[in-house]
Amino acid sequence: MPTIKILPHPEYAPEGAEIQANVGDSICEALLEHDIGIEHACEMSCACTTCHVIVRQGGGSLNPPEEEEEDLLDRAWGLEPQSRLSCQAIVAKEDLTVEIPRYSINHAKEKH
Repeated sequence: MPTIKILPHPEYAPEGAEIQANVGDSICEALLEHDIGIEHACEMSCACTTCHVIVRQGGGSLNPPEEEEEDLLDRAWGLEPQSRLSCQAIVAKEDLTVEIPRYSINHAKEKH
């Protein structure tokens, strides 16, 4: 089982975390399974950017992003070259290090 190291995040993992993930699960599924409550407003259907993560290590082992994911990522807060939608990034056998950005674009949560 690969390990996903989550860098410290003030809301989701203040001390950081390390979890075991199942090969074939998305990063989002693995985080949620281990009580790391990353936002996923579209219920993991690749229709928003609330589950945006930055894959700091191991990103080459993930499935390549499809065009739909890349188009959505253009709207993500804090976009970097290693950015992925965690609902679309499928865990392989390599360990990963991920950073959850401090902010996300989630109109439902922002109380407009």
